[in-house]
Amino acid sequence: MLTDISDVLADPVDGSPLSLDSCGSRLGSASGRQYDIAGSGYATLTIDEVHADRADDDSMVTARETFLSRGHYAPFVEAVTGAVQLALDDAGVDDDAHPVICEIGAGTGYYLSHTLDDVEGARGVGIDLSVPAAERLTACHPRVGAVVADARHRLPLRDSSVDVVTVVFAPSNPEEFARVLKPGGQVVVLTAEAGHLTELREPLGILDVPEGQAHQVVEQSSDWFDPVGEPELVEFTMRLDQESIATQTGMSPSARHIPSDLLAERAARLPEHMTLTARATVTRLQVR
Repeated sequence: MLTDISDVLADPVDGSPLSLDSCGSRLGSASGRQYDIAGSGYATLTIDEVHADRADDDSMVTARETFLSRGHYAPFVEAVTGAVQLALDDAGVDDDAHPVICEIGAGTGYYLSHTLDDVEGARGVGIDLSVPAAERLTACHPRVGAVVADARHRLPLRDSSVDVVTVVFAPSNPEEFARVLKPGGQVVVLTAEAGHLTELREPLGILDVPEGQAHQVVEQSSDWFDPVGEPELVEFTMRLDQESIATQTGMSPSARHIPSDLLAERAARLPEHMTLTARATVTRLQVR
Protein backbone atom coordinates (compact mmCIF):
# COMPACT_ATOMS: atom_id res chain seq x y z
CA MET A 1 0.00 0.00 0.00
CA LEU A 2 1.10 3.58 -0.61
CA THR A 3 0.92 4.26 3.13
CA ASP A 4 3.81 1.81 3.58
CA ILE A 5 6.09 3.54 1.07
CA SER A 6 5.09 7.21 1.34
CA ASP A 7 8.37 7.93 3.11
CA VAL A 8 10.35 7.10 -0.06
CA LEU A 9 8.17 8.91 -2.63
CA ALA A 10 9.16 12.23 -4.15
CA ASP A 11 7.69 14.88 -6.44
CA PRO A 12 8.65 13.90 -10.01
CA VAL A 13 9.13 17.57 -10.87
CA ASP A 14 11.68 18.67 -8.28
CA GLY A 15 12.33 15.66 -6.06
CA SER A 16 10.88 17.22 -2.92
CA PRO A 17 9.38 14.74 -0.43
CA LEU A 18 5.76 13.64 -0.81
CA SER A 19 3.47 13.00 2.13
CA LEU A 20 -0.06 11.64 2.48
CA ASP A 21 -2.88 13.94 3.53
CA SER A 22 -4.98 13.10 6.56
CA CYS A 23 -7.58 11.31 4.43
CA GLY A 24 -5.02 9.19 2.62
CA SER A 25 -6.46 10.24 -0.74
CA ARG A 26 -3.77 12.58 -1.99
CA LEU A 27 -0.01 13.02 -1.96
CA GLY A 28 1.34 16.52 -1.48
CA SER A 29 4.85 17.86 -2.01
CA ALA A 30 6.73 20.54 -0.12
CA SER A 31 6.53 22.55 -3.35
CA GLY A 32 2.74 22.62 -3.19
CA ARG A 33 1.92 20.15 -5.94
CA GLN A 34 -0.83 17.60 -5.30
CA TYR A 35 -1.21 14.09 -6.73
CA ASP A 36 -4.44 12.18 -6.37
CA ILE A 37 -4.53 8.54 -5.32
CA ALA A 38 -6.87 6.44 -7.44
CA GLY A 39 -9.69 4.56 -5.81
CA SER A 40 -7.89 1.28 -6.38
CA GLY A 41 -4.85 2.61 -4.50
CA TYR A 42 -2.19 3.64 -7.01
CA ALA A 43 -0.74 7.12 -7.57
CA THR A 44 0.16 8.68 -10.91
CA LEU A 45 3.44 10.53 -10.43
CA THR A 46 4.49 11.80 -13.84
CA ILE A 47 5.54 15.15 -15.23
CA ASP A 48 3.68 14.66 -18.49
CA GLU A 49 0.55 12.78 -19.45
CA VAL A 50 0.92 9.01 -19.64
CA HIS A 51 1.74 7.92 -23.19
CA ALA A 52 -0.77 5.13 -23.72
CA ASP A 53 0.92 4.09 -26.96
CA ARG A 54 4.01 3.03 -25.00
CA ALA A 55 2.16 1.44 -22.09
CA ASP A 56 0.71 -2.07 -21.96
CA ASP A 57 -3.04 -2.02 -22.49
CA ASP A 58 -5.52 -4.09 -20.52
CA SER A 59 -5.41 -7.07 -22.89
CA MET A 60 -1.60 -7.26 -22.67
CA VAL A 61 -1.66 -6.99 -18.89
CA THR A 62 -4.33 -9.69 -18.66
CA ALA A 63 -2.30 -11.97 -20.93
CA ARG A 64 0.78 -11.42 -18.73
CA GLU A 65 -1.17 -12.13 -15.58
CA THR A 66 -2.57 -15.36 -17.03
CA PHE A 67 0.74 -16.61 -18.39
CA LEU A 68 2.80 -15.89 -15.28
CA SER A 69 0.19 -17.27 -12.90
CA ARG A 70 0.68 -20.70 -14.49
CA GLY A 71 4.29 -20.78 -13.30
CA HIS A 72 5.90 -21.04 -16.73
CA TYR A 73 8.61 -18.53 -15.77
CA ALA A 74 9.20 -19.86 -12.26
CA PRO A 75 12.98 -20.32 -12.79
CA PHE A 76 13.27 -16.64 -13.77
CA VAL A 77 11.32 -15.59 -10.68
CA GLU A 78 13.49 -17.70 -8.40
CA ALA A 79 16.67 -16.33 -10.00
CA VAL A 80 15.61 -12.70 -9.51
CA THR A 81 14.59 -13.29 -5.90
CA GLY A 82 17.86 -15.09 -5.19
CA ALA A 83 19.82 -12.20 -6.68
CA VAL A 84 17.92 -9.70 -4.50
CA GLN A 85 18.82 -11.74 -1.42
CA LEU A 86 22.48 -11.69 -2.43
CA ALA A 87 22.33 -7.94 -3.01
CA LEU A 88 20.88 -7.36 0.47
CA ASP A 89 23.52 -9.62 2.00
CA ASP A 90 26.28 -7.74 0.18
CA ALA A 91 24.95 -4.44 1.54
CA GLY A 92 24.84 -5.82 5.07
CA VAL A 93 21.11 -5.26 5.47
CA ASP A 94 20.01 -6.72 8.82
CA ASP A 95 17.46 -9.52 8.90
CA ASP A 96 15.13 -7.39 11.03
CA ALA A 97 15.36 -4.36 8.72
CA HIS A 98 12.60 -3.31 6.33
CA PRO A 99 14.44 -2.85 3.03
CA VAL A 100 12.81 -1.11 0.09
CA ILE A 101 12.78 -3.03 -3.18
CA CYS A 102 11.70 -1.13 -6.28
CA GLU A 103 10.78 -2.91 -9.49
CA ILE A 104 10.85 -0.94 -12.75
CA GLY A 105 8.21 -2.03 -15.25
CA ALA A 106 6.62 -4.12 -12.50
CA GLY A 107 3.60 -5.15 -14.57
CA THR A 108 1.20 -7.23 -12.51
CA GLY A 109 3.66 -7.49 -9.61
CA TYR A 110 4.31 -11.19 -10.05
CA TYR A 111 8.07 -10.97 -9.59
CA LEU A 112 7.94 -8.29 -6.90
CA SER A 113 5.36 -10.09 -4.78
CA HIS A 114 7.41 -13.29 -4.88
CA THR A 115 10.50 -11.41 -3.72
CA LEU A 116 8.57 -9.76 -0.88
CA ASP A 117 7.32 -13.16 0.25
CA ASP A 118 10.94 -14.29 0.44
CA VAL A 119 12.36 -11.17 2.13
CA GLU A 120 10.51 -10.84 5.40
CA GLY A 121 9.51 -7.28 6.23
CA ALA A 122 10.62 -5.81 2.91
CA ARG A 123 8.53 -3.09 1.29
CA GLY A 124 7.94 -2.95 -2.45
CA VAL A 125 7.55 -0.06 -4.87
CA GLY A 126 6.11 -1.15 -8.20
CA ILE A 127 6.57 1.39 -11.01
CA ASP A 128 4.91 0.94 -14.38
CA LEU A 129 3.71 3.24 -17.16
CA SER A 130 0.52 1.21 -17.59
CA VAL A 131 -2.60 2.11 -15.60
CA PRO A 132 -4.10 -1.40 -16.02
CA ALA A 133 -0.85 -2.82 -14.64
CA ALA A 134 -0.92 -0.41 -11.68
CA GLU A 135 -4.44 -1.49 -10.84
CA ARG A 136 -3.24 -5.07 -10.52
CA LEU A 137 -0.07 -4.04 -8.70
CA THR A 138 -2.11 -2.56 -5.86
CA ALA A 139 -3.61 -5.96 -5.12
CA CYS A 140 -0.57 -8.19 -5.73
CA HIS A 141 0.84 -8.00 -2.19
CA PRO A 142 -0.03 -6.18 1.06
CA ARG A 143 3.44 -4.59 1.18
CA VAL A 144 3.46 -3.19 -2.37
CA GLY A 145 2.75 0.41 -3.29
CA ALA A 146 1.87 0.99 -6.95
CA VAL A 147 2.99 4.05 -8.91
CA VAL A 148 2.30 5.04 -12.51
CA ALA A 149 5.45 6.75 -13.80
CA ASP A 150 7.75 6.88 -16.80
CA ALA A 151 11.03 5.26 -15.76
CA ARG A 152 12.83 6.99 -18.64
CA HIS A 153 12.56 10.26 -16.73
CA ARG A 154 13.16 11.27 -13.11
CA LEU A 155 11.85 8.56 -10.80
CA PRO A 156 9.36 9.74 -8.16
CA LEU A 157 11.65 8.48 -5.39
CA ARG A 158 13.82 10.26 -2.86
CA ASP A 159 17.60 10.21 -3.05
CA SER A 160 19.23 7.18 -1.37
CA SER A 161 15.87 5.67 -0.40
CA VAL A 162 15.94 2.23 -2.08
CA ASP A 163 17.96 -0.87 -1.15
CA VAL A 164 17.56 -2.83 -4.42
CA VAL A 165 16.17 -1.94 -7.84
CA THR A 166 14.96 -4.80 -10.03
CA VAL A 167 14.46 -4.54 -13.79
CA VAL A 168 12.71 -7.52 -15.37
CA PHE A 169 12.52 -7.38 -19.17
CA ALA A 170 12.10 -3.61 -18.89
CA PRO A 171 14.02 -0.45 -19.87
CA SER A 172 16.84 0.79 -17.61
CA ASN A 173 17.71 4.26 -16.38
CA PRO A 174 21.07 3.75 -14.64
CA GLU A 175 21.64 7.39 -13.76
CA GLU A 176 18.34 7.51 -11.87
CA PHE A 177 18.95 4.11 -10.28
CA ALA A 178 22.25 5.41 -8.92
CA ARG A 179 20.49 8.44 -7.45
CA VAL A 180 17.73 6.55 -5.61
CA LEU A 181 19.85 3.64 -4.33
CA LYS A 182 21.34 3.69 -0.87
CA PRO A 183 25.15 3.42 -0.59
CA GLY A 184 26.10 -0.14 -1.48
CA GLY A 185 22.74 -0.73 -3.15
CA GLN A 186 22.41 -2.88 -6.25
CA VAL A 187 20.38 -3.22 -9.42
CA VAL A 188 19.23 -6.71 -10.42
CA VAL A 189 18.52 -6.92 -14.15
CA LEU A 190 16.85 -9.82 -15.96
CA THR A 191 17.57 -9.54 -19.68
CA ALA A 192 16.37 -11.80 -22.47
CA GLU A 193 19.21 -13.45 -24.36
CA ALA A 194 19.58 -14.65 -27.95
CA GLY A 195 17.62 -17.86 -28.39
CA HIS A 196 14.86 -16.86 -25.98
CA LEU A 197 11.63 -18.42 -27.31
CA THR A 198 13.42 -19.02 -30.60
CA GLU A 199 10.98 -21.79 -31.60
CA LEU A 200 8.17 -19.23 -31.82
CA ARG A 201 9.94 -16.43 -33.60
CA GLU A 202 10.12 -17.68 -37.17
CA PRO A 203 6.53 -19.02 -37.42
CA LEU A 204 5.13 -15.84 -35.85
CA GLY A 205 7.45 -13.42 -37.64
CA ILE A 206 9.05 -12.05 -34.47
CA LEU A 207 12.66 -10.86 -34.50
CA ASP A 208 15.19 -12.75 -32.38
CA VAL A 209 16.85 -11.18 -29.36
CA PRO A 210 20.26 -9.70 -30.29
CA GLU A 211 23.44 -11.27 -28.92
CA GLY A 212 25.21 -9.77 -25.92
CA GLN A 213 22.31 -8.18 -24.07
CA ALA A 214 23.89 -8.65 -20.64
CA HIS A 215 27.14 -7.09 -21.82
CA GLN A 216 25.17 -4.12 -23.14
CA VAL A 217 23.51 -3.63 -19.75
CA VAL A 218 26.91 -3.49 -18.05
CA GLU A 219 28.30 -1.07 -20.65
CA GLN A 220 25.34 1.31 -20.46
CA SER A 221 25.62 1.42 -16.67
CA SER A 222 29.40 1.76 -16.45
CA ASP A 223 29.40 5.45 -15.47
CA TRP A 224 27.51 4.70 -12.26
CA PHE A 225 27.80 0.97 -11.52
CA ASP A 226 30.27 -1.87 -11.32
CA PRO A 227 29.22 -5.44 -12.15
CA VAL A 228 29.02 -7.88 -9.26
CA GLY A 229 30.48 -11.19 -10.37
CA GLU A 230 29.59 -12.70 -13.72
CA PRO A 231 26.11 -12.54 -15.26
CA GLU A 232 24.10 -15.71 -14.58
CA LEU A 233 22.46 -17.42 -17.54
CA VAL A 234 19.09 -18.97 -16.71
CA GLU A 235 17.94 -21.43 -19.36
CA PHE A 236 15.11 -23.97 -19.30
CA THR A 237 12.41 -25.48 -21.50
CA MET A 238 8.65 -25.16 -21.25
CA ARG A 239 5.97 -27.34 -22.81
CA LEU A 240 3.11 -24.99 -23.64
CA ASP A 241 -0.33 -25.54 -25.06
CA GLN A 242 -1.97 -23.23 -27.59
CA GLU A 243 -3.62 -21.09 -24.91
CA SER A 244 -0.38 -20.53 -23.02
CA ILE A 245 1.41 -19.68 -26.26
CA ALA A 246 -1.33 -17.15 -27.05
CA THR A 247 -0.99 -15.47 -23.66
CA GLN A 248 2.81 -15.39 -23.92
CA THR A 249 2.59 -13.74 -27.31
CA GLY A 250 -0.16 -11.41 -26.16
CA MET A 251 1.91 -10.08 -23.25
CA SER A 252 5.00 -9.29 -25.33
CA PRO A 253 5.81 -6.04 -27.17
CA SER A 254 5.40 -7.94 -30.43
CA ALA A 255 1.66 -7.76 -29.79
CA ARG A 256 1.89 -4.03 -30.53
CA HIS A 257 3.92 -4.36 -33.73
CA ILE A 258 2.09 -7.15 -35.58
CA PRO A 259 -1.59 -6.75 -36.52
CA SER A 260 -3.66 -8.90 -34.18
CA ASP A 261 -5.48 -10.69 -36.98
CA LEU A 262 -2.19 -11.62 -38.67
CA LEU A 263 -0.70 -12.78 -35.38
CA ALA A 264 -3.77 -14.92 -34.67
CA GLU A 265 -3.62 -16.42 -38.17
CA ARG A 266 0.02 -17.41 -37.72
CA ALA A 267 -0.58 -18.75 -34.21
CA ALA A 268 -3.45 -20.93 -35.44
CA ARG A 269 -0.97 -22.86 -37.60
CA LEU A 270 1.18 -23.83 -34.61
CA PRO A 271 1.01 -27.34 -33.13
CA GLU A 272 -1.31 -28.03 -30.18
CA HIS A 273 1.74 -28.23 -27.90
CA MET A 274 5.25 -26.85 -28.31
CA THR A 275 8.46 -27.11 -26.31
CA LEU A 276 10.02 -23.67 -26.05
CA THR A 277 13.42 -22.58 -24.81
CA ALA A 278 13.55 -19.74 -22.28
CA ARG A 279 16.89 -17.91 -21.98
CA ALA A 280 17.70 -14.85 -19.92
CA THR A 281 20.59 -13.45 -17.93
CA VAL A 282 20.57 -12.10 -14.37
CA THR A 283 23.09 -9.30 -13.91
CA ARG A 284 23.89 -7.55 -10.63
CA LEU A 285 25.31 -4.04 -10.61
CA GLN A 286 26.53 -2.21 -7.52
CA VAL A 287 26.35 1.56 -7.28
CA ARG A 288 29.72 3.27 -6.86
